[in-house]
Amino acid sequence: MPQQAGRASFCGMNKPDRLMVDVTAACACGAVEMALRGRVLSMLVCSCLDCQRATGTGHSTVALVSAEAVTLTGATANFARPADSGAIFTRHFCPACATPLYGQSSRAPDVRMLPVGFFAGRNEWFDPNQLIFARSQQAWDLVADHLPRHQTYRERNGAS
Repeated sequence: MPQQAGRASFCGMNKPDRLMVDVTAACACGAVEMALRGRVLSMLVCSCLDCQRATGTGHSTVALVSAEAVTLTGATANFARPADSGAIFTRHFCPACATPLYGQSSRAPDVRMLPVGFFAGRNEWFDPNQLIFARSQQAWDLVADHLPRHQTYRERNGAS
């Protein structure tokens, strides 16, 4: 069955964070369009101070996907800075309306960190399984209390 433009489709895998997603959206001004077609590697909430600044709220909601799963049309701009991990973290955005498009770490150049709100109205597939950087979570930011919390990054041997 063909996809309708702007509609999301997904099929669950064995784990809820291993979805195949096919969804498109555009920035606030329409100058940049993004298509996400592929497997979601992870879904999380991040309360690091940088995400708080970038979103203007207490956390970001993020889907990690492979770079090849994302197609962008339109010009983009970016801003790079050192991350707590020692990596360089680059945020990409629309140069006209400043809508956030994705983040990228120098430690994982083939992974895109997508702000799930970009797909507003088409992001019912999002189901985070953890909160990272709980050490800087604001008391007023009521993130679902059932999520496992990690003080910084998720431990390598922790639950995915």
